[in-house]
Amino acid sequence: MEAQAEQTEGRRTRILVVDDDSSVREALFDFLANHGYDVASAGDSREMDRELARVLPDLIVLDYMMPGENGLEVCRRIRKGGPPIIMLSAKGYDDVERIVGLEAGADDYLGKPFHPRELLARIRSVLRRGEPAAAQPVRIGYAFGNWALSLQERSLIDPSGASILLSRGEFGMLKVFVENPQRVLSRDLLVQLMHGPNVETYDRATDLQVSRLRRKLDDSEGVMIQTVRGEGYLFAAKVRRL
Repeated sequence: MEAQAEQTEGRRTRILVVDDDSSVREALFDFLANHGYDVASAGDSREMDRELARVLPDLIVLDYMMPGENGLEVCRRIRKGGPPIIMLSAKGYDDVERIVGLEAGADDYLGKPFHPRELLARIRSVLRRGEPAAAQPVRIGYAFGNWALSLQERSLIDPSGASILLSRGEFGMLKVFVENPQRVLSRDLLVQLMHGPNVETYDRATDLQVSRLRRKLDDSEGVMIQTVRGEGYLFAAKVRRL
């Protein structure tokens, strides 16, 4: 198979595969390595922690059903400030399991069995979400009410001046909202503006991400991010560029 070079900041993109099934680890190791990735693997959370201490990967492919600390617990533990995670599950595409995985902090979810090329496409999609847009002018951020969004730090500044870390998804969603204030965005359009066209998503996953963002904005009543029944969401705050 002809390798396709994958690079991050001048080096090969590093993928960590965590799965207790050695045949899955070996198959994914060979497949991803043949597509130009620097691949490491681990059979459980303890081996994963040793790999994370050695070299931080750009993305983790994480099995849901593992003995000991399972994938869901691992995801919750490392999601803050950690690399993006694609969760694999032998439970397939059960809606409840997929939603639980996404709510735990996974960036994507893939049911087993799956075609390796689908995993490859999802890896590329998740990694693109964290890439800065090319050739854009440097901007400090946006202010709305007593809050601000820092583009340089990719963080939310609360009214007291404290910095609140945002996940990749939360940052991307808030950036879309502040760039499109006073405008109703359907779920499909919101996802398209965040990730580009032809990205498969689920309404429930989008709603959960909005809910997490509201909690960080202390907007549980939906005053700032308003739900427009049957249409989508509207960012009601007045926004100014910094």
